[in-house]
Amino acid sequence: MTEVVDRPAGQANPATPFRTRPAHADPAVDVAALGEQLLGKWAGIRRQARRLAESPVLHKTEGLTHTDHRARTFGQLKYLVDNEAVHRAFPAALGGADDHGGNIAGFEELVTADPSLQIKAGVQWGLFGSAVMHLGTEEHHAKWLPGIMNLDIPGCFAMTETGHGSDVASIATTATYDAETQEFVVHTPFRAAWKDYIGNAAIDGLGAVVFAQLVTGGVNHGVHAFYVDLRDPASKEFLPGIGGEDDGVKGGLNGIDNGRLHFTNVRIPRTNLLNRYGNVDADGTYTSSIASPGRRFFTMLGTLVQGRVSLDGAAVAASKIALKAAIQYATERRQFNASSHTDEEVLLDYQRHQRRLFTRLATTYAAGFAHEQLLQKFDDVFSGAHDTDEDRQDLETLAAALKPLSTWHALDTLQECREACGGAGFLIENRFASLRADLDVYATFEGDNTVLLQLVAKRLLADYAKEFRNVDFGVLARYVVGQATGVAIHRTGLRQVAQFMADTGSVQKAAIALRDEEGQRALLTDRVQTMVADVGSALKGAGRLPQDKGAALFNQHQNELIEAAQAHAELLQWEAFTEALRDVADPGTKTVLTWLRDLFGLSLIEKNLAWYLMNGRLSMQRGRTVGEYINRLLVKIRPHAVDLVDAFGYGPDHIRAAIATGAEKARQDEAREYLRAQRASGQSPVEEKVLLARTAASARKAGG
Repeated sequence: MTEVVDRPAGQANPATPFRTRPAHADPAVDVAALGEQLLGKWAGIRRQARRLAESPVLHKTEGLTHTDHRARTFGQLKYLVDNEAVHRAFPAALGGADDHGGNIAGFEELVTADPSLQIKAGVQWGLFGSAVMHLGTEEHHAKWLPGIMNLDIPGCFAMTETGHGSDVASIATTATYDAETQEFVVHTPFRAAWKDYIGNAAIDGLGAVVFAQLVTGGVNHGVHAFYVDLRDPASKEFLPGIGGEDDGVKGGLNGIDNGRLHFTNVRIPRTNLLNRYGNVDADGTYTSSIASPGRRFFTMLGTLVQGRVSLDGAAVAASKIALKAAIQYATERRQFNASSHTDEEVLLDYQRHQRRLFTRLATTYAAGFAHEQLLQKFDDVFSGAHDTDEDRQDLETLAAALKPLSTWHALDTLQECREACGGAGFLIENRFASLRADLDVYATFEGDNTVLLQLVAKRLLADYAKEFRNVDFGVLARYVVGQATGVAIHRTGLRQVAQFMADTGSVQKAAIALRDEEGQRALLTDRVQTMVADVGSALKGAGRLPQDKGAALFNQHQNELIEAAQAHAELLQWEAFTEALRDVADPGTKTVLTWLRDLFGLSLIEKNLAWYLMNGRLSMQRGRTVGEYINRLLVKIRPHAVDLVDAFGYGPDHIRAAIATGAEKARQDEAREYLRAQRASGQSPVEEKVLLARTAASARKAGG
């Protein structure tokens, strides 16, 4: 195939071109069509939300004190209400639209304006309002939802306690029923039971959904939700028995007034129990439609899964913003004259720069496609289209798998993009540092990422135990490795993923086709299967041990469990990317996206290459080719990098990074023109090294 060389203007034909691409053979990306696909099912709502997010009224003003930032953010909530941007999920009878998926799709776009605004809106309507809606009854809806929706009742979601973060089942706040007065007495028994990190608690919250252990008739029925008035609407002072503190300045998200709350024998009416799943009659009798306390607890918490779903999407959006700015800058910024005496190279032509950004671009695409599947699953459950117990368990597990990966990825991407832009990346005007600070807490709220992955791991173990109930796990591990005929099915509760070994007879032979879809699937799937089977074998019989010994055994394998869950989540992202390829009609776009999918898959294999080598899944010789394949993909993707980030659909008012405005290109063009004119004039000074070279050449000639 003939090659055409991309080189800086004015550069003579070099012996070795700095970068090459096939002549007349490059596929083209249909940016408009790809952008439409990336918008997903709720494209219209995303467009509306993005138009709203373009308004300077909603943009973060850098440099504000946390007090001023809080005031600005609260005012922005009113702007959202006035523009009908936050009520889509609420009942149509109350002015909503009963559109659960569309609500999340629009909400997560607010991160482009100001993450503090997105999260404060999430506290008000996604947590506080949703808790009333999903855990309460129509009586509660009619009483409180109108005020919550129009912001007459700013509120809190008071679940987390200082002493118990992700361990919600062990919170210590109590709500004890008094049958004589038909009231619950909400009480904080000690300092570690204070509600902590609660949005809207420090200043704005007038009401709260408080999670507490429900006690009636001397029996603790576990965690339930209660509506509690916090402050007098006129004075904004705490009501009797209620106190609190301001959490103060945080590492990010300082537009939110996080605070602490505590309760000293605060009495609330019996009817303030949000009793969709558990009720207390006037005489103190407790009843529930769900007999199992454990299942009841997880059902109640499962109704609040939208927080994890929205964080997953918001993290993907933030990654897109960072990559658009960094890749645009890298096509304009020049540094070092590697292949020319006169012109410097653009950063994006350096292989290492491509590695830094393109691998993260591939992961962002994978995370985005996986998020669309999660959002569809969420809408199916909450719309009632597919709302069985199994559907809800699948949704909770899928959210717990994807939210950690996307939030960790966003932090990693923001940091790498910051570094890739040098000192300019550290300027607040370019947003990397600001966004990273604001998104930092995404990794630990709405479920600590590590804890969430442990939940996923337990689900994987449970599903394996069900499928292979009568099979020894040691046998299963050998079965996974040695399976030579038929197809080994990996059942996760989320999907069935086939392991494609049958065509070749072994995983190692299948790995010859590293660049093929089925070869990548075989390697990624086999790793999950084997890891889960190995841990399952080690833990077999743990349930029959005394509690302390069983816990100790589990703890010995906790790290392997979490690694297996992460591998599983990565496989889900890879599968989502692969499935999305089937919906791409344009041949050129499909070719480029396939390269990007392959880059994602091979990057996962490269990251875990030690595992594949140690477990005999790849030979040493084959393992060496992984990096080579990746480097070839980088060259193929390079001409399409800007198209791939343009397809995200974010404009200048979303990006708001000075280095992504074309200013760098203008500076570089000015510098190149100046130097070109100086050389043409013949008046530019001679470089010392050039003079030395001439002198040496003359000396050699004279001596020859």
